[in-house]
Amino acid sequence: MKRLASLTIAMALVPAAVTVTWAADVKVNDSQSLRAAITAAAPGTTILIAKGEYSGGIDVRGVSGTAAARITITGADPDNPPVFRGGSQALHLSDCNYVTLACLVVDGCTANGINCDDGGSTSTPMHHLIVDNVTIQRVGPRGNRDGLKMSGVDQFIIRNCRFMGWGGSGIDMVGCHQGVVEDCYFRGAEGFDNSEAIQMKGGCADNLVQCSFFDRAGGRGLNLGGSTGLPYFRPAAGDYEATRLLVAGNRFFGCQAPVAWPTASHNRVLQNTIAFPEKWIGRILQEGTDPRFRPSHDGVFEKNVVVFDRRVGQFEFVNVGPGTAPDTWKFVGNAWFDAEGNRKPKLPGVETGSIHQVDPQLADVGKASMRVTSTDIRFKDIGAHAWTKLDAAAWIAGQQQPAARPAP
Repeated sequence: MKRLASLTIAMALVPAAVTVTWAADVKVNDSQSLRAAITAAAPGTTILIAKGEYSGGIDVRGVSGTAAARITITGADPDNPPVFRGGSQALHLSDCNYVTLACLVVDGCTANGINCDDGGSTSTPMHHLIVDNVTIQRVGPRGNRDGLKMSGVDQFIIRNCRFMGWGGSGIDMVGCHQGVVEDCYFRGAEGFDNSEAIQMKGGCADNLVQCSFFDRAGGRGLNLGGSTGLPYFRPAAGDYEATRLLVAGNRFFGCQAPVAWPTASHNRVLQNTIAFPEKWIGRILQEGTDPRFRPSHDGVFEKNVVVFDRRVGQFEFVNVGPGTAPDTWKFVGNAWFDAEGNRKPKLPGVETGSIHQVDPQLADVGKASMRVTSTDIRFKDIGAHAWTKLDAAAWIAGQQQPAARPAP
């Protein structure tokens, strides 16, 4: 009764332009009504946004659902989603827990498309965010301008989303933990910096990126670490930028380097399919200069299919920066194929169990459907097709501790 009473009071604050269809559903069709509905939302509220264009700059603080009754902000018709166009950013959520954003388009923002954070309280992260079937495009175009910016967000799921053209990162995470990015599409766009598709830095840990497609998605497809000012780490700076990250079952086409490990610790890249990197297979870097940071160390690159051409290996196959510990890397059971010659990659660390110059016969190269078609038994456990998708809800709940998760 208490919950129903609070919801009734909240709904009384919503202007007449908002149509209430039942106790927890609110229909809106203009920007003013949308702002009012979000401000008044209570646990269990679903805000259904009609198709059309909406202004951005919506700043939401402390509006939260519960584990049993989430707040959902969604396009009413998934086939005709509402479009937030222009402005600095579409939505800024601070300290908003158990919130779902779904079936939205964000287009042409100059700062960040969607921004989610802990409100500056690094000891109390925002948590249980779901972003589902959202398109974020043409953000920036230059500088640190991100599609989805997340600072201090834990136990999140980003799925079925599309990121096309950004300045800094498609998804930029600072101090985010125990989250999942899955079934997403990242494509760089001309005229945009497209620095990296996903960046996880500032104390990020225990995140999973799986079953996504990276299409010429920037200088670094995945930045497993980075360079963060010490005050911005969540919850506090340790001796790494990112640790215990798992990247599995993804497909990469292009990118200057599909993956980079800057100031990273114990991150694993497992069973991905990588086609035609533009310069390097990967980068091992030390971008955190404070003496508390250990040299970037103990990366694992395992059971990946890598098809490359003359652009890779002109200087080095894996770019190793100063101040790192490349000898701690392990390259295990990968399949390497030089499409234009017969070169074997020269790798740092230890390489074991790899196969060379066995053509994986990639089909639909450069498309989301890119796949290995070779019937050679050696590809059974190598590449994106071999990855068994993990359950996102179990991952964020900490109930799934697979052997694939990196361990310190």
